[in-house]
Amino acid sequence: MNAAIIFILLIVLMLTGMPISISLGLTVLSFLFMFTQVPLESVALKLFTGIEKFEIMAIPFFILAGNFLTHGGVARRMIRFASTMVGHWYGGLGLSGVLACALFAAISGSSPATVVAIGSILLPAMVKAGFPKKFGAGIITTSGALGILIPPSIVMVMYSVATNTSVGALFMAGVVPGIALAMVLGSVTWYRAKKFDYPRLPKAPFAERFKAFRESAWGLLLIVIVMGGIYTGMFTPTEAAAMSAVYAFVVAVFVYKDLGLKDVPRVLLNSANMSAMLLYIITNAVLFSFVLTNENIPQALAAWMLGHGLGMITFLLACNVMLLLAGNFMDPSSIVLIFAPILFPVAVKLGIDPVHFGIIMVVNMEVGMCHPPVGLNLYVASGITKMGITELTVAVWPWLLSMLAFLLVVTYWPSLSLWFPRLLGMM
Repeated sequence: MNAAIIFILLIVLMLTGMPISISLGLTVLSFLFMFTQVPLESVALKLFTGIEKFEIMAIPFFILAGNFLTHGGVARRMIRFASTMVGHWYGGLGLSGVLACALFAAISGSSPATVVAIGSILLPAMVKAGFPKKFGAGIITTSGALGILIPPSIVMVMYSVATNTSVGALFMAGVVPGIALAMVLGSVTWYRAKKFDYPRLPKAPFAERFKAFRESAWGLLLIVIVMGGIYTGMFTPTEAAAMSAVYAFVVAVFVYKDLGLKDVPRVLLNSANMSAMLLYIITNAVLFSFVLTNENIPQALAAWMLGHGLGMITFLLACNVMLLLAGNFMDPSSIVLIFAPILFPVAVKLGIDPVHFGIIMVVNMEVGMCHPPVGLNLYVASGITKMGITELTVAVWPWLLSMLAFLLVVTYWPSLSLWFPRLLGMM
């Protein structure tokens, strides 16, 4: 009965158009005051202990690093480097977009930032080169979603906070699926470009490729610093986030000089606004998780599923359906912080690896960001392309179908996610 009350309250508040973070907070407070006898002192204690986690500090640092790089000309140099490498293949500029999104995702940790940074430069170039606008929009909208799968990923940090799973293991588990999904999206791009005979760029000579690599090397080096530092044990993911923020500042302001010192306060303010929004969601989600645990809702769900003979395969299929539906009206951060406390205990009882389950959730959110009616990447891409959501939905469907197929592979092939962190001895 209590479970029904909690979720009815939450759904009713969200249907009013209220932001999810406030809906969560009001749901928790209403339930605590009207339906339980939980002492407020224990609620306050849980609130502070729940957000007093070292990993949370990684979120503002990764956001800051991504903002410096988005405004600092790194995206333009990465697109040029990608174009010299794959531009002569079928759909060359489109493939450059997939590769550039994968590279930029590995330094920004954010899907919307990847769509804006790469799309605002690449789409006009593709239209000018003779590609249909829909083709470019489909590539950027879906490839931009790589931002939350290829590490570092802000969403993975939030999953870690919600479930006490190792951030380092999650980061390493995202590497192979991230590269695999980039190859899947690239294959769809190549096939459609060959089928419709879209333009190809002339093959770039070695000297031009080397020059493009040298110019983009400062941005690419951040991948080595973050991933190499975590892998070698030189620093934790949180320390890697702080290092990446400092490095991104130096590269954007003093190396590339695309960002002046007078622009730094604006970048800091934007990062602070975004960080405050996410931390507010986390705070309310911690209380929501506390209420669920106090009412034994996850345990009751696990007992019900096991009692009815629902195994791992059925549970994972149900999770995929539930998370894809949630992606219709919620952003990735909210999905992780609301659903992870409910589904994670059941997954553990069924013997599903916590890291593998985290990657499944992230891939679900990638798909959710690209499908209507309110996929976040669709709205960001709509602002860049000046296309309507319906038109964009038609544009992304070939890539979206391939992402759904990839989701099934990730769900039922755990080794794809777990092989690399096991190889590194992180599990």
